[in-house]
Amino acid sequence: MQNERIIVTGSAGFIGSHLARSLVTRGAAILGVDNLDPFYDPAIKRANQAATRDAAEASTGSYDFAETDIAEPGAFTAAAAQFRPTGVIHLAAKAGVRPSIEDPAGYTRANVVATSEVLNAAHQLGCSRVVMASSSSVYGNSSTVPFSENDTCVEPISPYAATKRACELLAHTHHHLTQQPVSCLRFFTVFGPRQRPDLAIAKFMRIIDTGETLKMFGDGSTSRDYTFIDDILTGITAAYERTPDFGFRIWNLGSDRPTRLDDMINAIAEVVGKPANIEQTGMQPGDVDRTWADLSRARDELGYAPSTPFAEGLQAQWDAAKRTATGV
Repeated sequence: MQNERIIVTGSAGFIGSHLARSLVTRGAAILGVDNLDPFYDPAIKRANQAATRDAAEASTGSYDFAETDIAEPGAFTAAAAQFRPTGVIHLAAKAGVRPSIEDPAGYTRANVVATSEVLNAAHQLGCSRVVMASSSSVYGNSSTVPFSENDTCVEPISPYAATKRACELLAHTHHHLTQQPVSCLRFFTVFGPRQRPDLAIAKFMRIIDTGETLKMFGDGSTSRDYTFIDDILTGITAAYERTPDFGFRIWNLGSDRPTRLDDMINAIAEVVGKPANIEQTGMQPGDVDRTWADLSRARDELGYAPSTPFAEGLQAQWDAAKRTATGV
């Protein structure tokens, strides 16, 4: 990474801040781009930014930051032009399945329009490749498991999922027209230190710790392929290195180890050291029944081999949350 100049969009977010920090420690020059959207507390994002800057100062890499709404026409190009990037890792998105049902137009702008801007600018700036974040949500409620990249993915069940599939199609079209190498990474429920506060694991840890009632949607049998952040970072880095060899490619990045909702709650309670006060309620619109990543392609083509056990990842996330709470 010594000669790489990479733009990371969404650099103040959960995955983006971890990635930017990892890349600068490997000697890359990073331009972080983020609009600090108030979907959750911007102070959390500023703290993520500070951690990345600290890592850059202690490494051979460098880190600059541009606060920019990349869905605005020309905004991404203006932020990127002086940086002279060699590549782009596009993680920025308006996240969340349930909120997308309330604001489909906002999600289309933040995800699809912004991705169009990034792809166009990356071509104009002569970048060697673009790596984009997609989502396991594109598989919808597929009855075939594990989910394979060869699945058709034509039945998303939330506006968020539809925008992510739309971005994949845009990426394919962009590569066809420009021949610029592009890859799309379908993330499967990423967790770990600094996880977004609205996501289930972070939220359940807070609720169980404070003794509040935890609402469990459904009977607990739904399942997710939870993937630890360090494994995701390894996959993103491998994808960045290999994307030029494929032209256009989609890869699943998951754990291949689905965990039931009720088992996940019990595991969190064990890590936190307190019982979960559970109130069972109905399923929510837009939620899929299960996710499960087929990793055959990622293993063969990226050497991707997630190794973090779920319980170990939970402990790391809880330890980090306690350090943040106490200011240590």
